[in-house]
Amino acid sequence: MSDLLDKLIDNAQVWQASRQRQTVRPGAESTGYAALDAYLPGGGWPRGAMIECLTDAPGIGELRLMLPALQRMTRAGQTVFWIDAPHIPYAPALARADVDIRQLITIQTQSREDQLWTLENCLRSPGTGLAMVWLDSARRSDIRRIQLAAEAGNSLCILFRHSRHADQQSPAALRLQLTPGENDGQLCPDILKRRGGWPVSDLQLAIPPVVTQRPEPASNVIQGPWSQSH
Repeated sequence: MSDLLDKLIDNAQVWQASRQRQTVRPGAESTGYAALDAYLPGGGWPRGAMIECLTDAPGIGELRLMLPALQRMTRAGQTVFWIDAPHIPYAPALARADVDIRQLITIQTQSREDQLWTLENCLRSPGTGLAMVWLDSARRSDIRRIQLAAEAGNSLCILFRHSRHADQQSPAALRLQLTPGENDGQLCPDILKRRGGWPVSDLQLAIPPVVTQRPEPASNVIQGPWSQSH
């Protein structure tokens, strides 16, 4: 039992109020924002884990927060999936921001089960760098399925959810509540949950002023449902 507890502590899976740790995790992806990286175990977005970004409404800068990861991954030839995005990714602006749009795939699903099956398969694919999904509602068992798929594929998994879910328990390794800053071009990411550390508030990030969405419903670039037997 002692050996097991020591292993959990070394991996920052047991919270200790008196011993906050910055455990280095292989493959963490820098967010591109030093002020945020400083508070994240491994110094960036955790790979092989689920990340929740909670907002009151889409379009407050959450995609601009992901822009450095989009640039880095697409230039490296990794695929980025947008699943059930509320708006069409605006390709010209993304291209101007040095994102390789040939590596972007937008998917529209027709049901929760279809959405989960799609996300799981995207996360398990070896060519995936990042999978982003906009969840309206999900059971705890659904969230757990996503977490297991993220671990299996060792890719980045971002769930965008409404901030009303902030008080719910979640197996996510990292949970951020995003709100606009007082000034244009600012985003405030409150860290609700992180491995091995306290919650963090009052962060302010200056995010790049690039438009990554068009103000209209997303079109069906790839549309389900598909057979669940694969």
